[in-house]
Amino acid sequence: MPSHSPSHLRPVREVGALSLQVRTIHGYRRAFRVAGCGPVLLLIHGIGSNSATWASVHAQLAQRFTVIAPDLLGHGESDKPRADYSLAAFANDMRDLLAALGIDRVTIVGHSYGGGVAMQFAYQYPHLVERIVLVSAGGVAKDVSVALRLAALPMAGEALAMLRLPGARRAMRLFSRAAATTLGSTRFGREVADAVGLLEDLRASDALAAFRRTLRSAVDGRGQFVTMLDRSYLVQSIPTQVIWGDEDPVIPVDHARIAHAAMPGSRLEIFDRSGHVPFRDNPDRFIEVVERFIDSTQPAACEQSLLCSLLQAGLQTGKAPLGTAS
Repeated sequence: MPSHSPSHLRPVREVGALSLQVRTIHGYRRAFRVAGCGPVLLLIHGIGSNSATWASVHAQLAQRFTVIAPDLLGHGESDKPRADYSLAAFANDMRDLLAALGIDRVTIVGHSYGGGVAMQFAYQYPHLVERIVLVSAGGVAKDVSVALRLAALPMAGEALAMLRLPGARRAMRLFSRAAATTLGSTRFGREVADAVGLLEDLRASDALAAFRRTLRSAVDGRGQFVTMLDRSYLVQSIPTQVIWGDEDPVIPVDHARIAHAAMPGSRLEIFDRSGHVPFRDNPDRFIEVVERFIDSTQPAACEQSLLCSLLQAGLQTGKAPLGTAS
């Protein structure tokens, strides 16, 4: 397998900034956007989102890299079956997509829930990972927004199903326009627009079911119950960059510092006056940080002996090795 720029993925100037493609894998349609050439960046979106969330940075990153942004199963243009929507299943999906495209190593960039997928991918397939970039990542500590905790409750499905009632779509659009008038193009206005857009996307029953299964794989009424901290020491040989917005209303910025402390050698960038989507709030800085990180680090070399020694040290002590969070 080629390790970086597969011959069938053409340069950005030939395919355009965003080329939506579809592959059928294990019987399900998997949509993804691809552009560029060079070392591969795999961009993983968050829950209820899709590959278009990277539109503010996809084309510019594609000037130097092969950029692949999939629609996770149950999201965007990918199929939405009654299936497994756990972090481990999504990590498997990413492995299979890369294999189908003839790609054997990537820098994986995960936003929000996609950050959890990125870390799970690194745990399961360290030999495929050159670097990790976590952006406002889920799966650090318990705290998440009240809206997500409410959406994970048993009765939330019935409430969200009301989105399919006549007039619901018109009401959401009126609310969105009113918020845009009041808040304009501010960060808060964009956050409201994101929420309304998510609700509109969930009007289809299969999309709503997939959203609920995905959310409940990691969140309940008390918050996040899946954490990356218990195994974060296993990726200490993989260069890792953490990026967060200092005014993130979904996942508190304190999680950035916790994740950074749990991964010695990782880098931390906190964007001022930025919310849950820092690559949209400040795309130029995001691109600069990612490019500098890649340029100044060497791709990880997966060493099975190191992984075994780290695991054995953790088993012997009953906790993560010294210098990491347990």
